Amino acid sequence: MGYLWDDIMYTFLLALLFLSLLFLLVYVFYLKRSIDRKVEARIEDKEDEIRKDAVDRSRSVLKGKISEHMAPFTDDFDYQASDARFLGSPVDYVIFDGYSEDAEDIKVVIGDVKTGDSSDLTAVQKKIKKALEKGNIKWETFRIEG
Repeated sequence: MGYLWDDIMYTFLLALLFLSLLFLLVYVFYLKRSIDRKVEARIEDKEDEIRKDAVDRSRSVLKGKISEHMAPFTDDFDYQASDARFLGSPVDYVIFDGYSEDAEDIKVVIGDVKTGDSSDLTAVQKKIKKALEKGNIKWETFRIEG
């Protein structure tokens, strides 16, 4: 009877271990699905925010581009619109102040349009400004054979 009892106990313990592992496995899958659902819900919540932010940024960039082109026609622009030449990059305008009035002395102005919170010059614009302030500017005529 001792061996039979040992076999029954051994079988019972194996069955208990199997059921425990099965329960643990089911519980892990349940937790994973629960976490996946929470992550999906957070992604959906964030997706709306991300889309709205992208639209807002796009709108802001578009407003800035329009403002750059319209600047010579505003009251804040201190030069004749016909004297301004749009470049866009690395600066927005080269202005030949006095050109349209056929002035004797023309002043060349390098300018950039800033809108909203974007009041800082870019690194390249800072270098250009520094070069102009130092007087690092010259005229050069290029002759092309053709």
